[in-house]
Amino acid sequence: MQGNGMMRLLPAVLVLSGALLVGCKSVPLSSDPMDSGVTRPAGQLFKVEWWKQLVHEQALLQTGPREVAQPAYDSERQQVIALTRDGVVHALGVDGKPRWTYRTGAFFSAGATIHDGKVLVPGGNGTLYALDAAKGTPVWTYDTGEELATSPLVADGKVLVASHNDALFAVDAASGKWLWQYRRESPSGFTIRGVSTPVAGDGLVYLGFADGVVSALELSDGTPRWERVVSSPGGTFRDVDTSPILAGGRLYVASYKDGVFALDPATGRVVWNTPARGLTDLLARGDVLYAAGDGQVAAFLAENGKQVWSLPLPKQAGRRLSFAKGYLLVPVQESLLFVDPGSGRKVLQWDPGQGVSAAALPAAGRLFVLSNNGYLYSLDLAGARG
Repeated sequence: MQGNGMMRLLPAVLVLSGALLVGCKSVPLSSDPMDSGVTRPAGQLFKVEWWKQLVHEQALLQTGPREVAQPAYDSERQQVIALTRDGVVHALGVDGKPRWTYRTGAFFSAGATIHDGKVLVPGGNGTLYALDAAKGTPVWTYDTGEELATSPLVADGKVLVASHNDALFAVDAASGKWLWQYRRESPSGFTIRGVSTPVAGDGLVYLGFADGVVSALELSDGTPRWERVVSSPGGTFRDVDTSPILAGGRLYVASYKDGVFALDPATGRVVWNTPARGLTDLLARGDVLYAAGDGQVAAFLAENGKQVWSLPLPKQAGRRLSFAKGYLLVPVQESLLFVDPGSGRKVLQWDPGQGVSAAALPAAGRLFVLSNNGYLYSLDLAGARG
C-alpha cells in the first residue's frame, strides 16, 4: 500500500503549477534546486538526456500536484509506459518521442505492467485494461467496480490486481475473464491510503491488508492457505502496506504499526520481528532489507532483523524504493533522494519541479523519473558508481 502516511481519501483534483523546462536535449543539473545536505553535485551523478511534458491541463483551486504511478519499461518495443494523474496512458520511445496514448479518465494509484505484448493498466475507475503494447488499443477490459491500486501481477496465466477496498481480483491473462477474488473486511477507523502489491511463489500468492493481516492464497482459486496477524490489536493504522518479499526461504513484510517481520512462507510462522513504526515499503538487496515510510528510511539485516542504519526524514515520508547504479532512490514527494545504501548517508536531493512521488525506474541503462509536475525525465547515469 503505497500511501506512505496519507489517510485513505479519494484523490483530489490536481493542478499543474509552474512552468518547467521544455524540450528534448542533454542538460546537466548541477544548478538545479538542492538542499543543504547535498554532498555531491548532480552533474557528477547524472545528466538529463531528455524530458517530456505529459500533463498539459490545469485544474483550478488546487496546488501540489502528485504523480504516484511508477513508469514501466517495454523492452521488446523499447518504450516507456507512463500513467499520469489525468488518466492518460503514455507510450514513449527511449528517445522521448511519443508513440501512442490511451485515455481512461481516472487518476492512477499504481503503474502498468508489460506482459506478452500487452500493457496491463490498473484504472482508478475500477477497470483493468489490457492494451496492445504496439498500438495502445484495448485487447480486453475487466470492470472490478472498485478503484484499483496496485501494478498488475502476472502469474500462472492469471493477472492479479488489488483494490483500495481490500480485495484481490484474479482474471485470465489472455481473455480478461474473471477467475476468482478474495476480500477482507476493511477495519473501522483510520487506515493508510495504499495497498500491498501481491507477490507469487510456489503456487501461492501473498499480500497484506488494512486490518493488519498477511494472507497466503492458493494461486489456483484464491483459497487461503494461511493468514497471519502482524499488527497488535486496537487503535488505528494497523495496515500492512508493504508488498511482500520472497527471498532466501522467507517472506518479509512490514506492519505500519508494529514494524518488520520475517515469516515462514509455507506456514506464516513468525521468524523474527523488529519494531518500527510507520513503514510502508520494503525492498530487498542481497542480505539487507531497506524500508521506507513516515519520517525515515532504514536498513535491516534480512537474517535477524537487526537495524543497520536509519536516515531521518523530518516531516516527510519515504515512498516506494528502487535501486540504480549502487544508490538507493527514495521519493519523498518534495524531491528524489539518492542515498548511500551502505551508510544511509544522503548523497543528493533532486527536485525537478514540484518534487517526485512515484518510484524511479532503472531500465535500458537509464533512470526514468516522473515528476509531480507531470514531466517524464530520462537520466543518464553513466559515470555513477556501481
